[in-house]
Amino acid sequence: MPAFLTSENAVDEIMAELAALADERILAVNQKHGDDHAVNLTKLRAISKRLKKQQELAVQLWKAGDSAARLLALLICRPKEFTRDELDTMLREAGTPKIQDWLLNYVVKKSKHVEELRTAWFEDPDPVFASAGWTLTADKIVKQPEDRDLPDLLDVIEAEMAGAPERLQWAMNSCLAQIGIENPELRGRALEIGERLEVLKDYPASPGCTSPYAPIWITEMVSRREG
Repeated sequence: MPAFLTSENAVDEIMAELAALADERILAVNQKHGDDHAVNLTKLRAISKRLKKQQELAVQLWKAGDSAARLLALLICRPKEFTRDELDTMLREAGTPKIQDWLLNYVVKKSKHVEELRTAWFEDPDPVFASAGWTLTADKIVKQPEDRDLPDLLDVIEAEMAGAPERLQWAMNSCLAQIGIENPELRGRALEIGERLEVLKDYPASPGCTSPYAPIWITEMVSRREG
């Protein structure tokens, strides 16, 4: 297949290639995490490197609706070419955690609309979309901590994180950890909240990976910086 596709059949050719790469064993593993793509992500990235950046093709692949096609679309798109409303619609169409994660990290964070979307999603009553706002807020805590009222954010985390739906809880927990890591004056309170709420305390961390349990996460990252 040529590296740069411009024919009307480009989407059909790529969809056929993705279908040929589909593996039921990969699908079974992904379904345990709420995802539904059956293509190995290393192979998907190899396709994206061959195709390079092609915005129109990315748009068409996204419209195809298939999860593997949408993940590929996020790899070959040009983030700055999406409008604010297009990105909002894409989040609402994302459907699975992996697509939402890639959309936020590979596209929205590189968009000129990131702050407007962060604010809107943060206040969204739907926990799936609110989780996107919290995820972008965690990123902002690291990059622009002066733009957030962090004590008030800790108040919300303290009051709501323990009872939040899973995806939102993970995003709020990330904010808690980043506040503790990046702000020595608030570290004690962040640790106390994490220890009292015990969110993700028993989550099994893979070998070599830091636990998502905020007190362990904060302590380990601060230790690495100071060491």
